[in-house]
Amino acid sequence: MKAFTRTAFLLCTTTLAWPSDVSSAQSAPANAAYQPNLTSLERHPLPQWYADAKLGVMVVWGIYSVPGWAPLVHKDHDFASQDFIKDDPYAEWYYNAMRVPGSPTEAYHREHFGANFGYYQFASQFEKESLKWQPEKMANQLKNAGVKYVVVTTKFHDGYMLWPTAVENPNQQGITSPRDITGELTAAVRKAGMRMGIYYSGGFDWTFDRGPVLTNPDYEAIKPQTVAYGDYAYSQMKELISLYHPAVLWNDIDWPKTGKPLQVIADYYNAVPDGVVDDRFGVAHADFQSPEYVNFHEIRSKKWEEVRGLGASFGYNRAEGEAETISPRELVHLLVDVVSKNGNLMLGVGPEADGSISPVQLARLQALGEWLKQNGEAIYGTKPWTRAEGDTGEALGLRFTQKDGNLYAILLDAPTTRSVLLHTVTARPDSQIFLLGDPNPISWKQEGADLRLQLPMTLPGKYAYSLRIAQP
Repeated sequence: MKAFTRTAFLLCTTTLAWPSDVSSAQSAPANAAYQPNLTSLERHPLPQWYADAKLGVMVVWGIYSVPGWAPLVHKDHDFASQDFIKDDPYAEWYYNAMRVPGSPTEAYHREHFGANFGYYQFASQFEKESLKWQPEKMANQLKNAGVKYVVVTTKFHDGYMLWPTAVENPNQQGITSPRDITGELTAAVRKAGMRMGIYYSGGFDWTFDRGPVLTNPDYEAIKPQTVAYGDYAYSQMKELISLYHPAVLWNDIDWPKTGKPLQVIADYYNAVPDGVVDDRFGVAHADFQSPEYVNFHEIRSKKWEEVRGLGASFGYNRAEGEAETISPRELVHLLVDVVSKNGNLMLGVGPEADGSISPVQLARLQALGEWLKQNGEAIYGTKPWTRAEGDTGEALGLRFTQKDGNLYAILLDAPTTRSVLLHTVTARPDSQIFLLGDPNPISWKQEGADLRLQLPMTLPGKYAYSLRIAQP
């Protein structure tokens, strides 16, 4: 994660006029539904399952999970900070950070492992620890959190692979997990009734261009663009699609120009017609945008996916505890806010080396799952209303969604009085209004453009409270 933020995030948030008639010299079978050109790819519809899912998890797991450490400096994710690279809060960037002179990670590595301990030596310990991993347990933990789709980091920037690839790396030996982590998690996730996708770092591979990133210009400079790397990345992606038929193709950083990005996407759609691709292939086509640690204040016309870790890091960071992890209340409010604005929430979960989810992260997932058991009706399968945000007479925040002729008004926190006034909300004269989790209808009356409700003495659940209102 992270480096793309300086490039792909601008793509996500800037209105660009992409030419619709750009074509590619690459070829596809004449009978293929999708051809490797933008005109063809732009005809791909957003699958309804993805629009309805609302909540995904990215399992960020690799040999960086063995040291599992990053400094707690840039919790605000100020990517433009002069010191961000040195004080990188992303534990999955450990290999880069340990090579930045004077960085906290360099000091940590020297103290705990020694100056001569190479990063790829963590592989043997990861492979030993990952034998303890129980994919069915992980899948059920994610299902109980209300997750509808899962993505796993098949290859991060360090080049280590979580599947038994037949595509050999010409520059680094011993960087393939002997256990088919991708395959086993795919089977477990699908058995649990969720969709399964893959993450692949196409833009960075530190076995082809080792870097490190020391200054901002290095983010672009170390993207490998050789024919050898393009062929390698293309062959691996083709293999992943063939083996696992992922529901999500989540590339990162960009895709090498030599790796036939339009062909990759066309091949994917032809193999998985109801799959989705993110906006990080460096081409003018995507099914959704993927801003990172960024919230919007308005409904977005283009489907988007808020990407963030449960803490400041995506990968496991042993330094993160209760204070550094998003609170259950903030997590519920984040999901509600994102969904009200036509987004999905993709949460980064960083397992420890043995595949276990840390207690602090698991507690957040469990709290979110409990809230969704009561309030999922106002989240899953919904669409944005005419506006996303509102407030009450006591300035309590509101978010809106709609589905099946019902408007859902979600109170962010509990009101201090039983009588609540929803500003500029109108109900039909014959409407019944319900608080999700309570079987009894709520007394209400229209006061001009506002709607006054009488809530029960005891509110069900916590963090946020969902009202179902028949739309006029």
